Amino acid sequence: MKNLNVWPNPSGRISPCRSTSPTLSLVRFVPPSPSSVRCHSSLTHHTFRCAVLGAGFAGLSVVWHLLKQSPKELNLRVDIYDEVGIGGGASGISGGLLHPYSPKVKLLWEGAQCWKESMELLRVAEEASVSKDYRTGESADNMEAFIAHKRGILRPATDMKNMIKLNDNVKTCLPSCRVQTLNNGEAQSLLPGVYLPFNTAFYMPEALNINSGHYLQALFRGCEILVKESSSLDSSQKQLKLHIRSVDRLSEFEGEYDAVIVCLGAKVNMLPELSGRLPLRTCRGVIAQLELHEDMKGYPERAPSILSDAWIAVQGSHSLNLGSTWEWKSVNSSPNVSSDEAAKALDELLPKASTIYPGIKDWVFTGARAGLRAMPPLTTLGSLPLLGCINDVIGINQTCKYWLFGGLGSRGLLYHAWLGNLMAQAVLSFNEEVIPSELRSWKAIEPKCSFLL
Repeated sequence: MKNLNVWPNPSGRISPCRSTSPTLSLVRFVPPSPSSVRCHSSLTHHTFRCAVLGAGFAGLSVVWHLLKQSPKELNLRVDIYDEVGIGGGASGISGGLLHPYSPKVKLLWEGAQCWKESMELLRVAEEASVSKDYRTGESADNMEAFIAHKRGILRPATDMKNMIKLNDNVKTCLPSCRVQTLNNGEAQSLLPGVYLPFNTAFYMPEALNINSGHYLQALFRGCEILVKESSSLDSSQKQLKLHIRSVDRLSEFEGEYDAVIVCLGAKVNMLPELSGRLPLRTCRGVIAQLELHEDMKGYPERAPSILSDAWIAVQGSHSLNLGSTWEWKSVNSSPNVSSDEAAKALDELLPKASTIYPGIKDWVFTGARAGLRAMPPLTTLGSLPLLGCINDVIGINQTCKYWLFGGLGSRGLLYHAWLGNLMAQAVLSFNEEVIPSELRSWKAIEPKCSFLL
């Protein structure tokens, strides 16, 4: 079995564009379908080297799909760089409410594909979380809730116009993530004490509440398991290593890697090669952690989480997260929240949450976390993430290909799996065209001052 963390000196180097060596050839290809990658390679004694910058939703999805899709005969080395480790940024503290719909319960652009692929990566993480050498000491009874609370999500109608629109959109919901219309009595049976201003709520029974930090740790473990399995079955060598260190500039990687994939979220504009060149806005969000005294009757065991002007993500009968605030143009990426910032967040969030769930007034604030989101520009299809090759954006000649996977905004959990799949296909095939044009259209947008960090 090959070592995960020790690199042999590669005997050769792959050029992502072309090779002049008579002993090295790589045939470019366009995958026949979005879910498969085929290529022919005579790289038995060479290693394709990838650097993935960022260990959040985007970065780990790309890593998984690179390992999964790479040809059996291709030696592949993947280095992950993140200054705070797996899930240490905004991804790791996200609310984790997973569903494929807009606030008006309209299916998002490519929502069906995103939902399907998110379920697949969730399955990978859950299987990794119960592997023999992982999560030892965690009881079997706790494993189901380790990554996902499968309670569903409830969205109350907040005004008449909102209710009419939601009723129309329900008709086109996915069979795999249904949306049911409930009256007050039906909603009370799910969550006693919930208040419906217009006697109507929309219930998504298959929607999930993900523990984002646990999920990312388990997905990384899934990548490690895949490396071990591939090394024992394939003729090639697959390698994976996590580097806990900051990235100051892209030029650090020139000459060391054949592909560099930037998945740094809101920190991407801190790279001098990209600063001011991307149409991204930043937004800091604070999430409050609340608990209920053990002597008090807790949140019903199977009751859904709540989506409204403020959301409630249930962590347990006596623990929940409340979010989120929106501080536009912030440059504060620290997960730490001062007492003043926490008090301001509670003053904003508690009145909104108590309008729908009055019982939350009995809960006690125990802490807060924050993350800095990278928000993409609004298009006719919604706020779509940014994908593509960025060699032209950087504006200098490079010996490797640089790629961007960013702007996940507040929907990273939904989009990350499918887009990570697409990005891996593009990197392995050296073909940006496998990425839908809608996700590359950002290149035509001129960055404005309001987009910059």
